[in-house]
Amino acid sequence: MDSWHYLFVLAACLMVTAPLEWGARVYRQPARMVRAVAPVAVIFVAWDVLAVTAGVWSFNPRYVTGVELPGHLPVEEVLFVVVISLCGLLTYGAVEFLWDRIPQGLSSPEFC
Repeated sequence: MDSWHYLFVLAACLMVTAPLEWGARVYRQPARMVRAVAPVAVIFVAWDVLAVTAGVWSFNPRYVTGVELPGHLPVEEVLFVVVISLCGLLTYGAVEFLWDRIPQGLSSPEFC
């Protein structure tokens, strides 16, 4: 059961941020979502592969499923990069949605 912990945490992150979709509309714009997440994912997955290959860090086999991608990267790590990017995008979108609905006088610099 321990080997599923990483995936459970990622699923929990998605569930906690799922209600933000109401205002953020991230999942309703898949092309825009991919344009936002893909560059970040490519950079951080490459970073992870370099770090694992160089022996800078590793993953405890107890907490991963054992499914590895090229570069000895657990599939959970790639999912982590994507999920956390999506959660950040959802959060940003929700804050932007709410900010746009603040009455003009309340959003002025002297109020904040």
